[in-house]
Amino acid sequence: MNGELLPYLKRLREQPNAAPRQKVISEIMAGVEHVRIDTERNMLDVLDKVHAITDEAIDPTHVSPLSQVYEGLLLKMGERGNDGGQFFTPRQIIRAMVKVIDPKIGETVYDPGCGTGGFLAQSFEHMAGPNYSHITSPDQLETLKHRTFYGREKDNLIYSIALANLVLHRIDDPHVWHGNTLTGAETYGGLFEGAPALYDVILMNPPFGGKEGKEAQTRFAYKTGATQILFLQHVIDSLKPGGRCGIVLDEGVLFRTNEAAFVQTKRKLLDDCDLWCIVSMPGGVFTAAGAGVKTNLLFFTKGGPTNKIWYYDLSDIKVGKKRPFMLDKFDDFFRLLPERADSERSWTITRAEIEAGNYDLKAVNPNTKSNEDTRTPEELLDLIAAKGREVEEALAVLRRA
Repeated sequence: MNGELLPYLKRLREQPNAAPRQKVISEIMAGVEHVRIDTERNMLDVLDKVHAITDEAIDPTHVSPLSQVYEGLLLKMGERGNDGGQFFTPRQIIRAMVKVIDPKIGETVYDPGCGTGGFLAQSFEHMAGPNYSHITSPDQLETLKHRTFYGREKDNLIYSIALANLVLHRIDDPHVWHGNTLTGAETYGGLFEGAPALYDVILMNPPFGGKEGKEAQTRFAYKTGATQILFLQHVIDSLKPGGRCGIVLDEGVLFRTNEAAFVQTKRKLLDDCDLWCIVSMPGGVFTAAGAGVKTNLLFFTKGGPTNKIWYYDLSDIKVGKKRPFMLDKFDDFFRLLPERADSERSWTITRAEIEAGNYDLKAVNPNTKSNEDTRTPEELLDLIAAKGREVEEALAVLRRA
């Protein structure tokens, strides 16, 4: 295992005319130094465990039993604060975002910070349908497996995990570039050969609170160290005209107006794209994945400009490790989305209102009932005095008794 098989698998990409699948296997094994299967008994035990996995116990939204097992392991990594946590977007959020963007067979799907590959894997499941019901020809299946999914990831371990995850979701040819998307520094680009310059669909969750140095900033029109702002510029530049994007951004990106790059990037977004929807999420959605920040989901189409934005507010829902955010919380959102109708949770603001607020895009629900105490200090002092007199009178009655 460790002395012969692993070294052989790592060298597959170096073979003359190496096939795409050989390159993928080689990259998956690149970060594996050794395995704990060191006896024949260990090997037989592993085979028995795999053999016992059956379709009957598997969530029907998954295309294979092993894909669900693997994603379960990734979630556990996030819950324990290990290496996979910061790269894992909760499955329910991914499903909702993919459903909104609705990628079709024949469109290219790109995630420039793909982490463990959740958006790409879920897009495959959505496009293929249950038991491949959306696929009507062998050519469509070939297109999905070989010419549809593109991603970038810089972390060595997570890059290998992403490839394994995508292969287990039956994406035979995942085009994942290994390197820093924002600086352009490449570690390995062999799987990204022939990738398009622009994409039909982009789905992503850029790192929260990340910072980049001057090397990355020189590649962008608006200079800042804030990773999410640089990724947002990259996304806008990477979309085809008419291309659609769903992206997770933390609250700070939306409301910050004190740094030029934040305002300039949001103005570019509204000038070049139709930002048609923002969903305000609860603060605890990413707690299980190692982050408790307040987040928003942005959906836009390139070819703008934005004239108005429809907001939907889920921020009041209580979420934690023992109360995860579930997909059914989006039911009312999907009911209202086709018409972008107003409700207690939804409203629309105009471009003029956005510009008047210096491109502050934070969701502020105008329908929220205020619990603020509007009484003056004098009124409160009078109330305290009156209650004091009531207490004195009650004490007098008790003394007489």
